[in-house]
Amino acid sequence: MLVKVGSILCSLVMLPVAIDFVNDVQYGIWLTISSIVAWMSFFDIGFTNGLRNKLAEAFAFKDNGLAKIYVSTTYFILSVIFFFLALLLLLLVQIFDVSSLLNISSGYEAELKVSLSILIVYFCVTFVLRILSIVVIADQRPAYSSFIDFLGQLLSLAAILIFRNHVDGSLTVLSYCLCLPPLAVWVFFTFYCYAKRYRHCSPSVKSIRMEYSSRLLTLGVKFFVIQIAALIQFQTANILIARLYSMGEVTQYNIAYKYFNVLYMFFMIVLQPFWSAVTDAYAKGDFDWIKSMVKKYLRVVAMMLGGGLLMLVLSDFVYNIWIGEAVNIPFSLSAWMMVYFLTTIFGAVFVYFVNGIGALRIQYYSSLVSPLLFFALVMLMCKWGGMGMYAILIASVVANFNGLFLAPMQYFKVIIKREKGVWTM
Repeated sequence: MLVKVGSILCSLVMLPVAIDFVNDVQYGIWLTISSIVAWMSFFDIGFTNGLRNKLAEAFAFKDNGLAKIYVSTTYFILSVIFFFLALLLLLLVQIFDVSSLLNISSGYEAELKVSLSILIVYFCVTFVLRILSIVVIADQRPAYSSFIDFLGQLLSLAAILIFRNHVDGSLTVLSYCLCLPPLAVWVFFTFYCYAKRYRHCSPSVKSIRMEYSSRLLTLGVKFFVIQIAALIQFQTANILIARLYSMGEVTQYNIAYKYFNVLYMFFMIVLQPFWSAVTDAYAKGDFDWIKSMVKKYLRVVAMMLGGGLLMLVLSDFVYNIWIGEAVNIPFSLSAWMMVYFLTTIFGAVFVYFVNGIGALRIQYYSSLVSPLLFFALVMLMCKWGGMGMYAILIASVVANFNGLFLAPMQYFKVIIKREKGVWTM
C-alpha cells in the first residue's frame, strides 16, 4: 500500500513538473512517442505471460530445477529478439521523417530522432531486465516488484527537479531523465535479487533449454494475440488524438487519464497478486478460495464506484490546484474517463481469473474482434460524427466486451457451475 501510494503521488507530481520543465506540446510529443515505442512489447510473443503462469506452477510444486530452466530460456530468447529489434528500429528512426508521421512541426525533427533513439534503447534493455518482475510476481510478491518501479520513478522525478534549475528544458533532456534512472535501478536489482533470494532460479547459460520454449509459447501465443489487441485499444489513444486533433489535446487527455488512473492503481494494489494466486489455487483444486476472493474483489469494485463519483465531482477543483490554468480539461472528458476506468476495473477481476487458469480461448477470439470494433467506433464517432476526443473512451468501453461480459460468464461457468469444455480451454 505504501509503495503504491508513493507511486501515485510521484506520478501526480511528475506531470506538472514535466510540463513546467518543457511545455505542454513537447510533453504531448513525449507521451505520443512513448505510446509508439510501447508497441514493441508485443515482440515478446507472449513469453513473459507464459512464464508467469508456468513459473507459478513450478513454485507451487517447489520444482526449482524447472523454474531455473524457464527463467534462463526466457532471458535468452527475449535478449536475442530485443537486441535485433533495437538495431532495426534505430536504423528506421534515422531513415524516416518522424515529425511528418506525427503531424508536428519539422523543427522538432532533430530532437525527435534523439529522443526516440534513447527511448528505444531504454525500452529494449529494460524489457529484458523486467523479466525479474515476472519472477517476483509469480512468487506472489508484487509489492517488491512495485517498489523497484517506484524507485525508478522517484529517481526520474528527482532528475527533472535537479536539471530544471541548471539547463533549459528540452525533449532530449526529458528523455534522459525519464529513461536512465529506471534503467539503472533495474540493472541493480537484477544482480541483487539473483544473488540473494532467487539464486535457485537465477538465469544461466547451462540451463537454457530451447525445447522448453514450446511450453511457454503454447500459452504465450494466445497471450501474444491478446496483448496486441490490448495495445491497439489502450496505446493508440495518444496517436489517434494527435492525428485527429492536436498535441495540446493529447496533454488534456493524459491529465484526465492520470487523475482517474489513481482509481485503477489503488485497485491494482489488491488485485495484483490474484493472477498468480489463482494459478496456484486452481492447480491445487481450491475452488472455494477463488470464489471467496472474487466476492471480496467485487466489494472493492463497489467502493471504487463511490470513489470515482467523488473524484468526478471534485475534478475541476483538483485540476485547478494540480495543473493551474495552463490546461483546461472538459467535464465530458472527465466523466467518460471515469466510466472507462470503472468498467476496466470491473472486468480486470474476471480477466485476471481467466489468465490465472490459462483458459484463454474465448479471450483469444474476442481479442481478434475488439480492435476492429474499437477503430470502427472511433472513426464513426470522431471523424464522421464530429464528436470530441472522449469518443475514444466510449469506443474503448464498448470494445472491452470480453472483460464486461465474456470473462464474468467464464468465471460463472468454471467456478460456480463447475463446467469444462470451451470454458476451460
